Amino acid sequence: MPLYKLEDFDANYRQTFNGEDVKSMALYTEGGNHIGKVADALVDNEGKFRYLVIDTGMEYSGKQILLPIGLSRIDYNAQQVYVDGLSREQVAHLPEYSDRIVVDYDYEEQVRGIYRDQNTSSIQSSDRDTYSYQQEPSLYDLSNQNHQIFKLYEERLIANKNRVKTGEVAVSKHIETETATVSIPITKERVLVERATPSTIGQIVTPSEMDFQSGVIARIELYEEKPEFRKETFIREEVRITKIVDKDTVEAQETIRREELDINTEGNPNITLDS
Repeated sequence: MPLYKLEDFDANYRQTFNGEDVKSMALYTEGGNHIGKVADALVDNEGKFRYLVIDTGMEYSGKQILLPIGLSRIDYNAQQVYVDGLSREQVAHLPEYSDRIVVDYDYEEQVRGIYRDQNTSSIQSSDRDTYSYQQEPSLYDLSNQNHQIFKLYEERLIANKNRVKTGEVAVSKHIETETATVSIPITKERVLVERATPSTIGQIVTPSEMDFQSGVIARIELYEEKPEFRKETFIREEVRITKIVDKDTVEAQETIRREELDINTEGNPNITLDS
């Protein structure tokens, strides 16, 4: 059965696993010895995990090896993978993995042969045409009760903001009319003709003083002021429009749930809880 790298099989595998990624997780033995880290994973044509590709540290020869998925315990919360007993001798005898190697039945048999030494489960005789991963659940079955992984979920109250329109203010102008009165003083000229009685009335005028004339004897120009009215526009006042943002804090209360692990035992089993 052909095997594929995780990303080659599903380019969006992180979304498939809700954002979780086994790549780059550190690999430890159950005793706490650091072996290396997960470089990749190999899946079959149904998308089932078959191997983890492990980059071993210099303490373990520094090569890449394949770890059957059933021998691992993945802790997504701690971002770590655990393997039950993997010795330096086993790492040394495991065939090296690289992108250039074709993982076929013969290669897998070399890998399985090393891990079978540490597992008591026997396998019925088979060949490349009849072999199936279901024959060795201890190597390939993540559902094995010794490798079950439970995820505990909790709800969190998330606050978000949406900007909504609550109204608008329109400022406009209109024209009002009124009758205005303005006054201005003006002058008009007129001629006053008065007849005066001189004090010398009745006296005899000598011939040399006589001056009889006819026609215009005096010319006076008369003027008057004519008012002129016009309208001029002046600034009466200014209106400044400003939008002010008021800040407030809004609180909400909701009942949220969280899953806690309950362990029921019978007898006196030896249980170690890793926090």
